[in-house]
Amino acid sequence: MVSPGMGDDLTLRVDGGRALTAASIRELDALCDRADAAVQPDGREPGLVTVHVTGVPPAGWTEDLTVGLVTKWERAVRRFERLGRLTTAVVYDDCAGPALDVLLAADVRIATPEARLLLPTGHDATWPGMAVHRLAQQAGAAGIRRAVLLGTPITASRGLALGLLDEVREDTSAALAALAETSRALAAPEIAIRRRLILDAVSTGFEEALGAHLAAADRFLRREAAP
Repeated sequence: MVSPGMGDDLTLRVDGGRALTAASIRELDALCDRADAAVQPDGREPGLVTVHVTGVPPAGWTEDLTVGLVTKWERAVRRFERLGRLTTAVVYDDCAGPALDVLLAADVRIATPEARLLLPTGHDATWPGMAVHRLAQQAGAAGIRRAVLLGTPITASRGLALGLLDEVREDTSAALAALAETSRALAAPEIAIRRRLILDAVSTGFEEALGAHLAAADRFLRREAAP
């Protein structure tokens, strides 16, 4: 289901059409380990952490699945979501299951025009995993209701309109190259702080959030004033 990208230590390919296994979890954790180890001494981004995602679970995909395995997978995805690096996902064709989980946890999402986002289904319902939570948080309940209740695919154009995707284009390599160039000027620890502020804003009131934002602002000003 998960495999390292060819020739790139910070790239992973996640195939939603393959079974979720303990090895899948180890591969995603290993990517996070490599990404953490690759941060430069000055905190600058050494390059993007990229996942290429595609595939839909086949019939009978739940046969060997357990809640314990799903729990460990969700923790690995959460780790990826909070990685102290800029992450990007490139989605091709239909994308569901573990592939969709990782896509929704990435900072920047690039899709080909034929890509579609789907929730995997059993014999009478869609899978109620954390992808439902992320879809609702990121696009709002109204925007994803049919996808969650009925299993209706979210097309690339619809995903772009809902904010689930950032770019839809044929040449995904050019988009990745431009993003990599931008990321090199950024400090990895600061990316992690900004992402945390975004994630917390969904469930945190103004007064509760103010302290974290002021702390981040103080950190920013100190960094700017440093020689």
